[in-house]
Amino acid sequence: MFNPMLSVSKELPEKYLKMSTEELENHIQSIKDELGDRLFMPTHHYQKDEVVQFADITGDSLELARICKENTAAEYFVFNGVHFMAETADILTDDSQDIYLPDLSAGCSMADMANITQALHGYDVLTKEYNLDILPLTYVNSTAAIKKFVGEHGGSCVTSGNAKSVVDWALKQGKVILFLPDQHLGRNTAYDLGIPLEQMAVWDPIAKELVYEGKVEDLRIVLWKGHCSVHEKFHKAHIDLARERDPEINVIVHPECEFEVVQAADYAGSTRYIIETIKNAPKGSRWLIGTEMNLVNRLKATYTDIQIDSLNPLMCSCLTMNRIDLPHLAWCLDKILDGNRDNIIKVDAETTKYAKESLDRMLSIT
Repeated sequence: MFNPMLSVSKELPEKYLKMSTEELENHIQSIKDELGDRLFMPTHHYQKDEVVQFADITGDSLELARICKENTAAEYFVFNGVHFMAETADILTDDSQDIYLPDLSAGCSMADMANITQALHGYDVLTKEYNLDILPLTYVNSTAAIKKFVGEHGGSCVTSGNAKSVVDWALKQGKVILFLPDQHLGRNTAYDLGIPLEQMAVWDPIAKELVYEGKVEDLRIVLWKGHCSVHEKFHKAHIDLARERDPEINVIVHPECEFEVVQAADYAGSTRYIIETIKNAPKGSRWLIGTEMNLVNRLKATYTDIQIDSLNPLMCSCLTMNRIDLPHLAWCLDKILDGNRDNIIKVDAETTKYAKESLDRMLSIT
């Protein structure tokens, strides 16, 4: 199984660094033309424009993985995203199809906040020391090993788009939910479903302790202490200041943002929800968006009849996602032509079996 700590890309050959942007673009396009339908290039919304221009399809992580699953013609998938996305694509595609990640160091800090050793220990403490009947759920922004753990214990994956449906299903099972690895998505979703904050605890995998001041028997959901390094940069103060300047401003944020930010915003939803809301916004309306900067800038350039800015003017793009660039993409495509399998993401059979169960359970619920 892919291990991002061990599978770091070798140093980029100097020849790619010496190529001009035009030379890199022409080289990439020529390989795409040569491979035709044998190559498919799914690309996440957060990628830079220089990479997005070569996308066969753009979307969020699970949407792209499902599209890969439906593509039976392609032999090679070059996934312009991060490692957990490529893992999910490998889980859902046929064994004869190969998933390439252009830069193996393109990881996800949120996914890395919940490793399998921590998850097993946390589950053991919660079930044995606190005597909780746990049903685990995991955001798709997690490693294949965590998805396997969830699948083995009867749980489900969730996305930011279907989290309410899946958490509602889990609550009806009469167990205490362990929500990995993003505490904010879990908290925002559960609260929207009527679970008070007083019935939510936080499991700290570093301190190895349950952070909760209430009675254990009142617990409904245990939130893993993890977060998105991009969406944690938005704060309620940004909204307060913006509304002082412009009381008519519309604020839309991703549910990976902190609870206070989501509560203060006018709208909150998945990447697809944000895109669709902006697409259908009235002409002349003014918007602040709390999500990744590459996407905000692309929306701003696309929908010029409305005013769009980032909720945090000092926001930067997702740094790990942005490790994929034209030189790494060109190098990866050359490796495909050369039969070099260095950049292939492959999840082992046992992990695939149970991780797929957690994904399939989500699809059956939603």
